[in-house]
Amino acid sequence: MNYIGIDIAKNKFDLAWVLAGKCKKTKVCPNTEAGFKDLFEWLRKNKLTANNCHVAMEATSQYYEAVALALVDAGYVVSVVNPLQIKHFGMSLLKRQKTDRADAELIARFCEVNQPQPWNAPAREVRHLQRLLARLEAVQAMSVQEKNRLYVSVGEARDSVIRMIATLDEEIRRLQQQIRDHIDRHPDLREQDELLKSIPGVGDSVSSYALAWLRAERFADVREAVAFTGLSPSHHQSGDSVNGKSCISKLGHGRLRKALYMPALTALQHNAAAKALRERMIEAGKHKKMAVIAVMRKMVHWIYGVLKSGKPFDVNLALAKV
Repeated sequence: MNYIGIDIAKNKFDLAWVLAGKCKKTKVCPNTEAGFKDLFEWLRKNKLTANNCHVAMEATSQYYEAVALALVDAGYVVSVVNPLQIKHFGMSLLKRQKTDRADAELIARFCEVNQPQPWNAPAREVRHLQRLLARLEAVQAMSVQEKNRLYVSVGEARDSVIRMIATLDEEIRRLQQQIRDHIDRHPDLREQDELLKSIPGVGDSVSSYALAWLRAERFADVREAVAFTGLSPSHHQSGDSVNGKSCISKLGHGRLRKALYMPALTALQHNAAAKALRERMIEAGKHKKMAVIAVMRKMVHWIYGVLKSGKPFDVNLALAKV
C-alpha cells in the first residue's frame, strides 16, 4: 500500500509519497482547480491508483475540503486527521524539521503507522451550513473586538466604533436568519432540527452546530462524538506519587464545546435529567463546575441519541440512564 500525505495551505499543498517507511517522491501543487489536475496527473504518472493508495491530510480550516472531495469523488481512500495527532506523532519521532515538505511526509508516515479511518464527506447542504456557521463566528468575533474598543475610544473614533458595531450586529442577524432559512429549505435538516429542539436546553444555536458537526453518521458510537467535542475525561495518575485532578481532554472541536456551555446551564433549569445528574454529582462531593461539564457531556449523548434513533427526546429514558 502507498501512502500520500498532503500538507494544505491557503494557496498550495505539498505532497509526499511514502512506501514501506521511505519517502519516494514529493510535489507541490497550487490549491486551485489547475492544481487538482496536476495532482491527478502526478498520481497517474506514478501509478498511484484508488486501489493501492491511502491519502491523509490535516483538518486545516476549510482549505482541505476541496482537495479531499476531489480525491473522494475519484474513488481514493482519504483520511482527514486532527492536527494535534500529527503534532504529537512528530514529537514521538523527535522530528526537528518544520517545513511544508517535511509536514507532508510526516502526515504520510502517520497514515502508514496508524491507519486512520476514512473520511466521510458531509452532504452538500451540511458543508454549506458549516461555512455559514464559520462566517457567523468570525463576524461575532469582530463584534466583540469592536465592543472592547468602545471602552477606550473617544470623539470621532468612538463614533466610528459605534457605526461598525451596528453594521456587524446587523450582519450577525442576517447570517443567523440565513442559517435558519437554510435548515428550513432542506427537509432532512428541518426534521432533525425539530428532534434536537425536543431536548430541553437545545435552541437554534446548539441545533445548528449539532446538525453541522454531530450528525450520527459521522461517528461509530457516542463515545466518538464525545471525544470529538473534547469532553472526554482526562486522568493524570501514575504510581503512588502522581494523582492529579481529572479534567476534560479539550482535544476536540473547541467552538462546538463552547456552544454547549450556556445550553447546559439552561438544561440545568429546565431539564429534569440534567437536574438529577447535577444532584447526583454534588451528593458524591463533586464541584458544581464539574456538574456543568457532565451535563455538557450528557447533552452530546442526548443529541447523538435523537439523531441516531430519529425519535424525540424522552425525559423518562434519560432519567433512567442518569
